[in-house]
Parts: sequence; structure tokens; C-alpha cells
Amino acid sequence: MKRLTLLFFILLSSCMQEVVDPISTKPSNIFSQKETVVLNGDEISFELEVGGIYFITLVDIETSQVLTKEKIVGIKGINNLNIYTKSIESRYLYLVLSDNNRKEIIRTTVIF
Repeated sequence: MKRLTLLFFILLSSCMQEVVDPISTKPSNIFSQKETVVLNGDEISFELEVGGIYFITLVDIETSQVLTKEKIVGIKGINNLNIYTKSIESRYLYLVLSDNNRKEIIRTTVIF
């Protein structure tokens, strides 16, 4: 009986489907792409040449309305932020990086 139970367990476990983690398709620098698909809670990365105070702004492409503006303290090198999109109704937005003087450094299009 023990052999039968062991054989049954081996056969059952060998028929189970493997769970494969999806490969991340997010670019290492979100501003290096013309367009990027972003989901709620995704981490975005971007590189700064100089550390300091910066602004990350989401702007509706159709209406040019600013939906959110976040003040961040960036470090030289790669910076990572989580982006939350659950309350945003627009689908196509500009993600704009500006310096402390609110001068636009770079922008990209994000799709939710």
C-alpha cells in the first residue's frame, strides 16, 4: 500500500503544471523608450546625471492637463519609483521629468 501511495504521489506531482515567472519587459530607463505600457504599481526606472530635486509629472496628452506632479529627491545614477495608476482615467499620458527650476529635461509617453 505504501508503494502504491508513493507511486500515486510521484505520478501526480509529475503531471503538475510548472509556474513560470514572466520576463520583465520594462526598460531599465523609462525615458529611453518612445512609449511604455505601465500597470498599476509598476516600478519605473530612470537615470539622472546629477542628484538633486526633480519633478515627475503626468500630463494628459489630449487635454494637456496636469494629472499629478511629484517632487522627488533624485540621486546620481539609477532612480526607481513605483507608479500608481488606479485612479487615473486617461489612457495616454506624458511622463515628464523636470529640474528644480521646472525646466523640462525629458518626456516619454506612457500607456495605461
